Amino acid sequence: MSNRLRVLATRAVAVLGTTVLAAVGAATATGPASAAQAATCAPAQVLVNGGFESGSSPWTSSSGVITGGGGQSPHGGTSYAWLDGYGSAHTDTLGQTVTLPAGCTSATLSFWLHVDTAETSSTTAYDKLTAKLGGTTLATYSNLDAATGYLKKSIDVSAYAGQTVSLSFTGVEDSGLQTSFVLDDLALDASGGTTTPPPTTDGTRTPAPAGYTVSLSSDASGATWTGHQSIAFGNPSATPLTEVYLRLWDNAHGACPTTPVTVSNLTGGTAGALTVNCTALKVTLPAPLAQGQSGSLGFDLTIAVPTGADRFGRDGAFAFVGNALPVLAVRDAAGWHLDPYTNNGESFYTLASDYTVTLDHPTALLVPATGTSVDTPGSTGRTVTKATARNVREFAWAAGPFSKTSGTSAAGTAINVYSVSGIGSADAQSMLTTAKSAVDAHAARFGAYPYGELDAVIDNNFWFGGMEYPGFVLDLVSTTALTHEIGHQWWYGIVGDDEYTNPWLDEAFTDYATDLALGKTGTNCWSSTSWASSAERISNSMAYWDANPSRYSTVVYGYGKCALHDLRRTIGDGAMTTLLHDYAAAHRYGISTTAEFKAAAQAATTVDLAPFWAQHRIDG
Repeated sequence: MSNRLRVLATRAVAVLGTTVLAAVGAATATGPASAAQAATCAPAQVLVNGGFESGSSPWTSSSGVITGGGGQSPHGGTSYAWLDGYGSAHTDTLGQTVTLPAGCTSATLSFWLHVDTAETSSTTAYDKLTAKLGGTTLATYSNLDAATGYLKKSIDVSAYAGQTVSLSFTGVEDSGLQTSFVLDDLALDASGGTTTPPPTTDGTRTPAPAGYTVSLSSDASGATWTGHQSIAFGNPSATPLTEVYLRLWDNAHGACPTTPVTVSNLTGGTAGALTVNCTALKVTLPAPLAQGQSGSLGFDLTIAVPTGADRFGRDGAFAFVGNALPVLAVRDAAGWHLDPYTNNGESFYTLASDYTVTLDHPTALLVPATGTSVDTPGSTGRTVTKATARNVREFAWAAGPFSKTSGTSAAGTAINVYSVSGIGSADAQSMLTTAKSAVDAHAARFGAYPYGELDAVIDNNFWFGGMEYPGFVLDLVSTTALTHEIGHQWWYGIVGDDEYTNPWLDEAFTDYATDLALGKTGTNCWSSTSWASSAERISNSMAYWDANPSRYSTVVYGYGKCALHDLRRTIGDGAMTTLLHDYAAAHRYGISTTAEFKAAAQAATTVDLAPFWAQHRIDG
């Protein structure tokens, strides 16, 4: 931490006005969004000089905010925006007027934020940074958000399509200890609207992937992978496909347009520009794909895993490669789902498919992966791991000099625990015992575990606690967390959902399943609910939770599982057990929606559940 008064003299001062942003909160709309959306969208990144590398223009800011001086570090390049940090009553502002292209139906504001503070309270927000677009507050951060290094923030601002509005950041510091809010690499990506929207009566999810085939080779560290990927798919919809989209989710970890996942030499269609912060690649097909017809894509692929103990990151000698393989976006009755990446939860919405993945790597590295793996000797000093997985939504792996502990659950599931250095054998054995118990407990309630084997990769440096992939989880040494991530094998893996639009369908259901597996009944947990606003709902999308991140876990995980416990008490234990077992069977390898679950729950009881959904704030 650094007191800003001590380093202010070293900063390059950018003075762009004395009453800057006095009117930044007022939006100036060029026309209603509905009229704009009738036009053709030209996908674009509309924020200018988001990395502050081209001086101060066109930003307006308080004196000294845009700087390359000492005391803080940029996320990329040499410059950044530093608001507050004086340790006295102070207000800093930063803003720019932006125009979102007419016709675009999706827009995402993203930025990297570092908060450091000398405040010691873990409960009181003394110093605050507010992000606004027009007159709407998008998000508020405070000294309570202090963390080492930068964290990426992504906010859905699609409601402003076709408008000219002012983007502003206001940092307000009280008279006590300093808090610094440091911003860098801002972007505002607009896209959508150029695709062929299906009729609203056509709810068929398309394209249906028939198989992903991948062959990659790693460098000596297992952090850089190069090779080729192909995707076969069909169109089950009555509406022709004129394009498909690849989601390159891990490009959200880079500073677009510099990306860690690179697709090149594409065949089977014509690649467009990267949009949605470089996480979406439109591919125009050679000819419209009618119902029942098939197509395929092929491309060269490079994956460079960045530093950081993340679901896509490196912790020393260990690389974690989650969400790195490009996957097909989904089109349904709502159109193409091109949601932004969120670090707060998940954005992923994919249809089940088969994967055949060949990973050529140094023999010294173990490579746990989704599916069932077979190792064969490669060239000198190298091993080829071939993983096959059926009916999975995505594929993940890791690489490193892991310690491996293996066993089999009572019901016959093969389980491998891979531990990074620093995890003792006793902890590894404890996690193996937990995994055996959890996989069998979940299978007994929701149906057989289908993925052959289960790999659990354990690292206590993970900032996020745990992360789920089919047949492959990342976790801390924690009985509860590992039981939760294994529960996701059913709620997200086997029973899929649109994780951006309906995060409660996997997180709340998995937390409820975790309680059951650990013998917890959720007694009286619903009685402790306290809503932050009338807009807060268990069923809200990640767009809401990214704007209100401090409430995400409390409402989606906590209130969500309590609602399910309350539903069990309302309809009876036996009815609830049968409901979830049969619902999982009916949606096995499919997609669950809130409306479908509510209908299934109502069919399981004679109690009118309409008041229940209203009381528990579950819409849909």
